[in-house]
Amino acid sequence: MNGCAQDKQTPAPSGGNGSSLLLKAAAANDTAVIKQLLAGKTNIEARDNKQRTALMLAVYQHHTAAAALLTAAGADVNAQDDMLNSPFLYAGAEGYLDILQLCLKAGANYKVYNRYGGTALIPACERGHVEVVRTLLQDKTFPVDHVNRLGWTGLLEAIILSDGGPAQVQIVQMLVDAGCNVNLADKDGVTPLAHARQRGFKAIAGVLERAGAK
Repeated sequence: MNGCAQDKQTPAPSGGNGSSLLLKAAAANDTAVIKQLLAGKTNIEARDNKQRTALMLAVYQHHTAAAALLTAAGADVNAQDDMLNSPFLYAGAEGYLDILQLCLKAGANYKVYNRYGGTALIPACERGHVEVVRTLLQDKTFPVDHVNRLGWTGLLEAIILSDGGPAQVQIVQMLVDAGCNVNLADKDGVTPLAHARQRGFKAIAGVLERAGAK
């Protein structure tokens, strides 16, 4: 369970009428109103009663058009709400590749973590979001071996919390190719290879064995 929680309720008014309208417009993907409000210098970082910005509300609904307008106007892709979701983290967890790419271009911070202490990569590995994983790993500075508060890396979650299907096999191979530590064990000392063998994931075990896993 390392994903970002979903929360898609209609926003409450915040920070004045213009700010309230921006939050509502973002949640509704009303690009015409968003453009009008941004032209009027409305506070783009205004928050609702759950600390969600307009961009966060747009991302929760996967409103790419609204998200594109807001990121182009300088909305903070790392601003976290009261669930510790940020636009970047949530896009990664949900497999919203289009919005993830917007966030990367707008300055995604890899050191902002979700409520499990995880990066955008870890839930993407768990959930089999192949293209999100591929995109994140293109940046060689991405912390591929980051360990969350559960004691798990992206590699471990791709094994422990999955069905070992084709998407996870592909993700494990991508992580190996990106230079992940294939022997980085969980807090109980169980290695990725041991987990794969215990779960009967022969294809994943094979990828790890070929990479020198023990």
